Amino acid sequence: MITGDNHTLPMGLASYLEYAKLHNNPDMKKSNLYTRTGDTGKTSLVGGQRVDKTCDRLEAYGTIDELNACIGLMTSSPALPTDQHPVLLSIQHRLFYIGAYLATDNGPDSMTECNGLGHESIANLERQIDMMDEAVTPLCRFVLPGGAPLAAQVHVARTVCRRAERRILKLAASAYVDPNLVRYINRLSDYLFVLSRYINHLSGTPEVFWDPDKQL
Repeated sequence: MITGDNHTLPMGLASYLEYAKLHNNPDMKKSNLYTRTGDTGKTSLVGGQRVDKTCDRLEAYGTIDELNACIGLMTSSPALPTDQHPVLLSIQHRLFYIGAYLATDNGPDSMTECNGLGHESIANLERQIDMMDEAVTPLCRFVLPGGAPLAAQVHVARTVCRRAERRILKLAASAYVDPNLVRYINRLSDYLFVLSRYINHLSGTPEVFWDPDKQL
């Protein structure tokens, strides 16, 4: 929870972002990290609406938070190609915006856009995908997650990204979600797939391919 100027907000991702923009006050007081307001299985969205922690909206932005944590682990690896570190850092910032957007209650008729996420963000991902795909060997077989340790971590992040996409699409069935957001998450999973191949390529680690005839 954050307090200041006689205002109190839950210490959630979106609430913090909204509050920080409206109240950029260096004298703002910070209270304890625990609030006890979520002990009964409910939490607050931006605007104060109380919802179950198991609702579709919480599942959506909670999975985005999980994805951001996976990417944070990737950026801490010394094996990460230097040209991809600023790309992943930019992605983490975009995911923070996405989490804040998803934690805001948009009704079915509220056609809002996700801040910090435009067509250029998607184009940037596509440029990175094309660059890395050009560097690796053409793909003619199914790739199994593995290879270098970091490449395997990237595959974990890719699967979390796909799950985030599913959670977002489920939310979009009952509430408006910015189409650019869906496109960005879809493209991000493609980026993570080719990044895993790129890491194996640069490290000289053989890729693991699916062998339908492989016996136990």
